[in-house]
Amino acid sequence: MAISIPLVAKNRLSGGAALLCRVAVCAFVGASAAWPATPEPPPAIASTPPAAAQEPSPAEVLVEAPEPKYVAPTLRDRIGRIWAPVLINGKGPFRLVLDTGASHSAIIARVADALGVAAQTDPILVRGVTGSAVVPAVRVDRMEVGDLLIEPSTLPIVADVFGGAEGVLGREGLPDKRIFADFGRDKLIISRSHRERAGIGFNTIPLKITRGLLAADVRVGSIRTLAVIDTGGQQTVGNLALREALMKYPPKDAIGEDIIGVTLDLQHGDTIAAPPIELGTLKLRQVRVTFADMYLFNHLKMTHEPTLLIGMDVLGSFDVLIIDYRMREMQIRTRGNRTVPTAVR
Repeated sequence: MAISIPLVAKNRLSGGAALLCRVAVCAFVGASAAWPATPEPPPAIASTPPAAAQEPSPAEVLVEAPEPKYVAPTLRDRIGRIWAPVLINGKGPFRLVLDTGASHSAIIARVADALGVAAQTDPILVRGVTGSAVVPAVRVDRMEVGDLLIEPSTLPIVADVFGGAEGVLGREGLPDKRIFADFGRDKLIISRSHRERAGIGFNTIPLKITRGLLAADVRVGSIRTLAVIDTGGQQTVGNLALREALMKYPPKDAIGEDIIGVTLDLQHGDTIAAPPIELGTLKLRQVRVTFADMYLFNHLKMTHEPTLLIGMDVLGSFDVLIIDYRMREMQIRTRGNRTVPTAVR
């Protein structure tokens, strides 16, 4: 099955280079991936879905948010997103970017003001994709969305670079959870994993934990590559080891782009059309990857082997995305394959 997805229109800054703004943070010692403000082309996808048992309906626990969008797909003029409506100390809900690449949740100053909590005496170290910074933090009693409950927690206060969201919901509390994002029906469910099998029409990708991150083994062209699943990043980002394995020098039509993270450090990268990426039984085409010597890759010692951070330019191009932490697998249904209504309850 082949699915054609139109290219995303690119916007330019006055200086000519696009500005990639990272959403995710790594509070303390965690990791995140990039969030560019400039959209990139979503991939064209070819797949041969494996036969699978019909998926049972998950327990549905939703918190109504003031903004109607929980999940938005990657389309021609925008990169998709997953916004979780999170109650903090019983207030809110606040819209936080669901970020599987962030070790810890974080909020912007406006949320701290709304909560009426003062910053702690001691600031904390936050590590982002482009650098690290010491920032103020607040202590909260509880955070909750769906079946996810985190109590208590220390939340760094980071720069407002989230494109309308009010912070990041990191992966603490997710080890036994199941994330269900239906981009076609604007539905997000975070529930306890009951080891549900993928429904008919879904592709299943085995995952593993690498340095605390969910990752899959993929091929980029002929190159075996570690691919970190990063729902907090708009753009797919590769390290220099992957770029050098694919090509010693970037082509002349590579697009130079600057990447800025929540620590406001700036790093430069080259955006290049990558060879087809094999993700399980899926083959992703037309994926543009930004290659850069990111601070994050160095911090996590991911500089020697080809490594990719798969962002929402790819993940948001699917119809339904399920990440099951307990089963350590990702279940994907591509657009145009909505054949079993019970699979998306």
